[in-house]
Amino acid sequence: MKGGKSKADTRKADSRLSVKKKGAASKKAAKKAVKDPNKPKRPPSAFFVFMEEFRKQYKEKHPGNKSVSVVGKAGGDKWKSLTDEEKAPFIAKAEKRKTEYTKTMQAYNKKMAEGAKASDEDESDKSRSEVHDDGDEEDDSGEEEEDDE
Repeated sequence: MKGGKSKADTRKADSRLSVKKKGAASKKAAKKAVKDPNKPKRPPSAFFVFMEEFRKQYKEKHPGNKSVSVVGKAGGDKWKSLTDEEKAPFIAKAEKRKTEYTKTMQAYNKKMAEGAKASDEDESDKSRSEVHDDGDEEDDSGEEEEDDE
């Protein structure tokens, strides 16, 4: 074991790394913006459109199956075995949902932009100047206040 690291050394390094990761993750979580519940959901891909139909068929054929993973694996295998002609209706449905999504997102973004403009216009010039003047307080004699340290 000449020159090699012992197991205790690697555990210490691992524990230090995990502490750093936890700290970094908590900082990212604090900075992450809150999701808007009114934002439209992204449309499903052609595979997920296929899976909606496939799940129904699979449950009819296998009513005793409770495993989600088995259904997913069977659906994936079935999707891989389909030809391009057989996939075409699912791709068309996915494209249709995508165009609907883009329209709703444009409307949503327009609504959000109008809401941001309205909130900016609500604040008057006087209130803006009062907020920003708080740090520059002066005495009646014209001298700035000094902080006692």
